[in-house]
Amino acid sequence: MGKPQKRLGILTSGGDCPGLNAVIRGVVKSGLQLGYDCVGFIKGYEGLVDPVTYIPLNHKNTAGILNLGGTILGSTNKGRFAARSGVDDTVRIDPEMMKAAQLTVEQLGLDGLICIGGDGSLTIAQQFHEFGIPVVGVPKTIDNDLRATAYTFGFDSAVACATDALDRLHTTAASHERIMVMEVMGRHAGHIALHSGIAGGGDVILIPEINWTFEHVCQKILERETKGKKFTLVVVAEGAMLPNEGLVCQERRGDGAKQVRLGGVGNVVAAEIESRLQRETRCVILGHLQRGGPPTTFDRVLATQFGAHAVRLVHERKFGQMVCFQPPNIDAVPIVDAVSKLLQVDPHGSAVQSARALGISFGDSPADDSPFRHIRVEEPENGELAETSEFQPSA
Repeated sequence: MGKPQKRLGILTSGGDCPGLNAVIRGVVKSGLQLGYDCVGFIKGYEGLVDPVTYIPLNHKNTAGILNLGGTILGSTNKGRFAARSGVDDTVRIDPEMMKAAQLTVEQLGLDGLICIGGDGSLTIAQQFHEFGIPVVGVPKTIDNDLRATAYTFGFDSAVACATDALDRLHTTAASHERIMVMEVMGRHAGHIALHSGIAGGGDVILIPEINWTFEHVCQKILERETKGKKFTLVVVAEGAMLPNEGLVCQERRGDGAKQVRLGGVGNVVAAEIESRLQRETRCVILGHLQRGGPPTTFDRVLATQFGAHAVRLVHERKFGQMVCFQPPNIDAVPIVDAVSKLLQVDPHGSAVQSARALGISFGDSPADDSPFRHIRVEEPENGELAETSEFQPSA
């Protein structure tokens, strides 16, 4: 008898984002180089169980997908494999579903299953690993809220979309002397708001990690007016909590296996600013625009490397691991380390400090105050100037 054919399984789970197809292509091309056939399961984990649905993946049907948004395999964040119900709450998968998935893996002779997803999808992958299914994780989320990796693919593309929107809002806000509020995604992490706010010239950035008040936001707007700047750009993360009121949700789902659907805080912020200042204020909610379209160059390169190194982990039989980006290298960490706690913005980190140094308000202080203001210059005995600073950047 001939040697059994080696085979890899691939699935994309959770919300879509730019770069998923680049990972699929990276897996297929790298796998074929090592003699692995590849199959892709349709609609994420759902394709593993009755009715089992998959397609063979090869050079032909993965050609030309590197720059294509979305995923050729489809995805879902609903169904029978929902493992995340909140920021830190985990729901265990039905053991019968686990057995059914394991049977599919065994019957197809898969040497490994590569699961591409965010915190919820990788929480499922961790449960697969604990059940004995040979899995490797690939971190995907526009929110960039997974620990153990410097960046997830999809984040850079989402920031590029939000930055482009701010560039466009800047011109219309200046023309009409309006206050423009832009709401971006990110759930309980403010990375998209912070990075796009800096890149797009935002004046106020409101994120979940920093408590803020309307008084301070309005004070920033009035301060700009005293300097002759008759317009203001406000970037607000969908998970930024209203002062003394909490999250704004489109709906609170009754099913314990599903997260609340955030959205609408931008409209609340815009209405409150207009009411308090009697200034014309408009709100733009980017929503799923941030998930669509082709990946940026950075995301294409990162996603391709993730795909190739995911194959390496399977080939080395390092299951229960997730590929991660630790600049400048692609490394691997236990999946459980990546999903144990969300990666949020460090309120004292260098990005926030840089934004404050530029005069960007986070709505948490009555006046702009550069974090570098306390740097003092001392004159030593030899007459040479030496700088000392109380500012300590985050490690």
